[in-house]
Amino acid sequence: MSFNEIPAAMSNIDLDMKILVVDDQITMTRIIKNLLGQLHFTNIDTASDGDHAIAQLRLHRYSLIISDWNMERVSGLSLLKHVRADKDLCDIPFIMITAESKVDNIVAAKESGVSNYIVKPFTCLL
Repeated sequence: MSFNEIPAAMSNIDLDMKILVVDDQITMTRIIKNLLGQLHFTNIDTASDGDHAIAQLRLHRYSLIISDWNMERVSGLSLLKHVRADKDLCDIPFIMITAESKVDNIVAAKESGVSNYIVKPFTCLL
């Protein structure tokens, strides 16, 4: 997809949808939130770890979860498995953003139901 095709591809996306960004690195959370803002998403919550994300998921209905893999206590993979095992959450698209590019990790995420897997560092052209 070229840069010029992005607006057309996003024409049917609800820019008011509620998004949860989960990362224990405040800088990365801020970067992802800023990138989403550049795409005109405005309803973005953050969680600093998997436990906090699970608490947020009990309070709010999200349309998308974007999570890091490597976090203390509850990893992104554990969070993904929790989401997929919960009948009220299992349909939420889940994007894993991580520095882990090992094939075994990608396979584990796919087998656990990840919607997409993005390897850091990534580049946004907006």
